[in-house]
Amino acid sequence: MRHRTPTAGLAIALFAAVTATLTTTAASAAPAPVSAAPALAAAAPDISVTNVQAHLTQLNTIATNNGGTRRAGSAGYTASVSYVKAKLQAAGYTVTEQYCSACTYPSNNLIADWPQGPADQVVMFGAHLDSVSAGPGINDNGSGSATLLENALVLAQQNPSMTKRVRFAWWTDEEQGLNGSEFYVNQLSATQRGYIKGYYNFDMVGSTNGGYFINRLTSTTAAPLKAYWDSLNLQPEENVEGQGRSDDYSFQQAGIPTSGYAAGASARKTSAQAAKWGGTANVAYDSCYHRSCDTTSNISATVLNRSADGVAYAIWQLAVGGGTPTNDFSVAVSPTSGSVARGGSTTATVSTATTSGSAQTVSLSATGAPSGVTVSFSPTSVTSGGSATMTVSASATATTGTFTITVTGTGSVTRSAAYTVTVTGTGGCTGGQLIGNSSFESGSAPWTASSGVITNSSSQAARTGSYKAWLDGYGSSHTDTLSQPVSVPAGCSSYTLSFWLHIDTAETTTGTAYDKLTVQVGSATLATYSNLNAASGYAQRSFNLAAYAGQTVTLKWTGVEDASLQTSFVIDDVTLQVG
Repeated sequence: MRHRTPTAGLAIALFAAVTATLTTTAASAAPAPVSAAPALAAAAPDISVTNVQAHLTQLNTIATNNGGTRRAGSAGYTASVSYVKAKLQAAGYTVTEQYCSACTYPSNNLIADWPQGPADQVVMFGAHLDSVSAGPGINDNGSGSATLLENALVLAQQNPSMTKRVRFAWWTDEEQGLNGSEFYVNQLSATQRGYIKGYYNFDMVGSTNGGYFINRLTSTTAAPLKAYWDSLNLQPEENVEGQGRSDDYSFQQAGIPTSGYAAGASARKTSAQAAKWGGTANVAYDSCYHRSCDTTSNISATVLNRSADGVAYAIWQLAVGGGTPTNDFSVAVSPTSGSVARGGSTTATVSTATTSGSAQTVSLSATGAPSGVTVSFSPTSVTSGGSATMTVSASATATTGTFTITVTGTGSVTRSAAYTVTVTGTGGCTGGQLIGNSSFESGSAPWTASSGVITNSSSQAARTGSYKAWLDGYGSSHTDTLSQPVSVPAGCSSYTLSFWLHIDTAETTTGTAYDKLTVQVGSATLATYSNLNAASGYAQRSFNLAAYAGQTVTLKWTGVEDASLQTSFVIDDVTLQVG
């Protein structure tokens, strides 16, 4: 909330005028009595205060990483916008950043519409996202911003039938004079202003010595906010301290009905307020107002929780209908970012979930990839609740830099999630031999092998040294395996897997492969050998693994022997040479 700007005399005059107006409004247009408020409140979701506090922790960390502030126009403010925007886009909101060129510190408002309900019947909920320069602004006004963010996410998750369009806004440059919200309102046409049936503002809703204040307490617009706090017997009061000092004023000046919650700033709690609300009399509602101590420690979880639940109650009372929820789903990408070198690829998992109604088929696609980068999905469509592997591949001439890829799921509705990819240089190839313990002379690590496979037995000679990998050779039904994971760098010009193989057999057939050795990279088979390939001495086998550049894969040899007549598959000197 910004500092008070009117002079004392003007402030008194304004207070008298507002009081007179409210008295007239209360007499002529008092809200209808709200009976059984707790029962009505039960229709709205319970907003997790733990989740709200988690958003506050993120905002506090953003400030810490950016000079201790989230002031409009600063890096801390930009990062705050990015955090909120990413959450909203992943939840399915239509999100717009509006550049406020008229602001003291030019920067962006963030506007998010839940894309349901009539577009000409809008209920708007707003909070300023900027702090003062002196501190991180967690109560002022991370508390209002986080409260609205979690309410927006819960609305998207529950996806109820809507009777009105719900719009959320996070304002910039409030602390310099309500500039962000004023800019937004001034950009609206008369028709667009008429669409907004009410604006609700939330500025400092977690004060540690807080009270329970409502803007324009006796107005019809305030009725749902008051009804919820009345159901908790909180006996809210008019927000006198905040009049004309937060973003609701911009809407009020444009003739749009307004209300909102506040828990108090630098004014002091009276003895009567302390008696009914608790806390300490003659102490500021927020003793860290506009100071560096306005951190996550400067929050009352109780006040914050009651504010967050009251917002949900208002949303459900004002904009939610009782119809059957539509079929809907969510989309998420894990991890949310990755790096790929030219000539390489990287993968992530795209997960979906049914958020309302019944499961449905979701087709996956991606946009925003730079030149030379392709994005593919396996499978290309899933039933909501399922997942797919996303592969991001970069050509040798791909555009380098950091880019945001939008992953979209299309079913009865469209939902999306963001993935950040960084494309680097020419691959950074470090040439060399990648197989660990390639001649088996150093024990078993990093190999994984069946018991007895890595051996120095004199019954089968090693090609070099004393040890080798000896698969099968039992003359009975038997399976042996040998494997090692390896990270294949991108950007190299050659990728040659080689190993030396000796096959010794007691089989006499010249036409039937009774015993077999399969060589795999990942799930792909490179080659299969059998008793038909038996020969004296070792033969070198080589394969090109360029297709696996930029990936971590497992090399695996599997020997399967039938019920009689042994075949031994003896492997030595395994290398993967890149350069």
